[in-house]
Amino acid sequence: MPRRNSFRLPRHPASVGLARRRVRDHLTDWGHGPDDRALTDTVLLVSELATNVVRHGPLQEREFEVAVTALADGSCLIEVSDEGQEEPRSLLVGESEESGRGLRLVDSLAAAWGVWSRGHHGKTVWALVLAAA
Repeated sequence: MPRRNSFRLPRHPASVGLARRRVRDHLTDWGHGPDDRALTDTVLLVSELATNVVRHGPLQEREFEVAVTALADGSCLIEVSDEGQEEPRSLLVGESEESGRGLRLVDSLAAAWGVWSRGHHGKTVWALVLAAA
């Protein structure tokens, strides 16, 4: 049986760390151990997706939503929703750039990821992290 938890956070840089902690705590409560790769990858991807909302989300938006679902096989589904209409896209960045690689990280760690439109209510960026075999 899947276990899902969702929560809203203010669109503020401090919320990224809070999102990581809350997701880590929930997955730990649901049986993921500290050395579980699905746990560490999920926490990292939540951090990247929440950072995208904080940095690039609509200026008038005050909150965003994070949801994590622990699936029966140990895989995790991440959802980060905001009111923005613009879909995230990978950037071409130089070696000396300090940012702009987040979606490439998502692409490399997630088994699949994408964007669901919520119509006039924005979008949800989702990522599936598989359980380690």
